[in-house]
Amino acid sequence: MLFSAAAAVLLALSGCEGVSLEPVPGNTQAAKDPSTSQTELDGLKVVTRAGSMSGYSRDKFPHWRSTGSNCDVRDTVLKRDGRNVKTSGCNVVAGTWTSFYDGKVLNSPDKVDIDHTVPLANAWRSGASKWTTDQREEFANDLDDPQLLAVSASSNRSKGDQDPSTWKPTDTSTWCEYAQDWIAVKAKWKLTVTTKEKVALEDMLGDC
Repeated sequence: MLFSAAAAVLLALSGCEGVSLEPVPGNTQAAKDPSTSQTELDGLKVVTRAGSMSGYSRDKFPHWRSTGSNCDVRDTVLKRDGRNVKTSGCNVVAGTWTSFYDGKVLNSPDKVDIDHTVPLANAWRSGASKWTTDQREEFANDLDDPQLLAVSASSNRSKGDQDPSTWKPTDTSTWCEYAQDWIAVKAKWKLTVTTKEKVALEDMLGDC
C-alpha cells in the first residue's frame, strides 16, 4: 500500500479547515503477478507452529505516530482510503469508506478501524518479539507496504490476530489481493509463516 504522490498532495491540503479531499485508492501498489507472490512466499521461513505470546503487549508496537500538523497515521490512512473526506485541521471528521474485508460502506470515521494486514500479535509470534521497540514502531505505522487498511469494526474484531489459515475476508473477491498483501508484508519484515498458513495463502493465490 505505497504512499503515492497523490496522497502526499492530500496531506499538504489537509491543513485547511473543512477541506474536501478526492478519493485515493486504498492499495496503490501496482498489480503483482501471482508468481511473484508465490516466489516471495517460498522464500519465507516455514515453522510447524507459531511462536509464543509470552511478553506480548500492543504497547510494544507504538502507534499511531504523528505525521505532522496534528495528523497521525490513522488520519493518513483515512484520507488515503476514503471518498469525499473532510478534515478539521488535520483530523478526519467526515467521509465515506468501503471496508476492504466485507464491502460494508461506512459513513463516519468513527465507524472505521485501521487494521494491520499482519496483526501485531501475529507479527510477535512470527519474529517481532526479537525486534527493538523502534523496529516494532516502524512495523505498526508502515505506510510504505500494504500493511494498513480501512475496514469495518466488525470485520476487524472477527479477524483478531488470526492468520489466513483460520480467517479470511468475507468478501471473497479480495482474497487474491489479501494473500499478496500478507505475503508482501511478511517478506518485507522477514517474518515466519506456519505450515497451515502457507497452504492457505497458496490456495488464495489460486484466486488471482
